[in-house]
Amino acid sequence: MKLIKLVYIAHGWYLGITDKALIDENPEAWKYGPVIPSLYHQYKSYGNAPIEKHNGTSALDNNEDEKFLDRIWEVYGKYNGIELSAKTHQEDSPWSRVWNTIKNNDFFSLQIPEIFIKEHYKSLLKQNQRKKAV
Repeated sequence: MKLIKLVYIAHGWYLGITDKALIDENPEAWKYGPVIPSLYHQYKSYGNAPIEKHNGTSALDNNEDEKFLDRIWEVYGKYNGIELSAKTHQEDSPWSRVWNTIKNNDFFSLQIPEIFIKEHYKSLLKQNQRKKAV
């Protein structure tokens, strides 16, 4: 769960800062939060156990992306999956906006529009900039 939440958060901040997607897959709103389906299926066998081996290759294009991801880890890596879920489940978050429209329907999941994620993280970026200015 922690890995999926970290990737989702990194993707959100990347969209908010650069207007570009970090990953090439739309996260989906599942009952327990935003999920990147391919990542979930790749690592679901681990459950809550630590992931001991990496099954993919790095897709980092440049040093700036690596620094960006290091910063995400520095800020969010200290949180466990439940704490990260609390951050992604906040009222008016992209996940909650989508989930609240489908929770009473028969859908299992629904894609979270990229624009919802981008707007949310741009808003968080502005809030952080205002705090630093004070």
